[in-house]
Amino acid sequence: MSWSLLWASLFAGLMFLVAHASYMILSAHRKRNVAETDALEAANQQLPPMIERHTFMARAFHWVMAATMFTLLFTAFLPIVGIKFAWVQIHWIAGLVLTGSIIYHIIHATFFLDFWSIWIGPRDIPEMKAEIMAELGKTSEAPKTGKYPLGNRLYHLSILVVGITSSITGIYMMNRVRTPLFVRNPYVLLDTTWSWIYIAHGLAGVGLVGLVIAHVYFAIRPEKWWITKAMIFGFITRRQYLEHHDTKRWKVEGKARS
Repeated sequence: MSWSLLWASLFAGLMFLVAHASYMILSAHRKRNVAETDALEAANQQLPPMIERHTFMARAFHWVMAATMFTLLFTAFLPIVGIKFAWVQIHWIAGLVLTGSIIYHIIHATFFLDFWSIWIGPRDIPEMKAEIMAELGKTSEAPKTGKYPLGNRLYHLSILVVGITSSITGIYMMNRVRTPLFVRNPYVLLDTTWSWIYIAHGLAGVGLVGLVIAHVYFAIRPEKWWITKAMIFGFITRRQYLEHHDTKRWKVEGKARS
């Protein structure tokens, strides 16, 4: 693939930042008002003051995956822009760590977490419509979400496609380099198949550039900081839970640690 797509992805990510930041400045924000949140908090004193949003293992997976993705991006694209160093070994080691973390996440999310809470399905169509109507100003209030907002779930789907594509193609590409794990065999696939492997791996890489830019941008926005803190410390307050979430769609049970 053409490496000019790297600059296109970088440009698209930066333009998204500018467009969204402008929208946030000019738009009327829809948020549960203070009086309504006060009433909800007074009526839900049975809830623990601190509510667990992410378990320790979920947070550990997130930060391991974040570290490996940044490592993969830097080792893949810095040599392309002229910064030369011995990147190959670092790159494939980070790729194996990423692959292992994805496998762990699939098992952990399937058997130990609420698997369907992060997915997009037919049940989410009314929420999508309501979100669009709210953004267009046709209604005064956007719907409250379950545990994960619609944007988070759409991002999860995108990063899943990119992550799995880069992992599978990366494992195949390890046949073309010398490692202690594989006997080098560049002839395991036909030349045409190798071409598609490289194209898919490259597209996943440049796509990840834009996705990472968007993710970091939302993580540091002031109104999203409460979500970022939850990914660091694991918990949100009872008030944040009532202010941002639909209690029928994300039901909190038991007591969280103070």
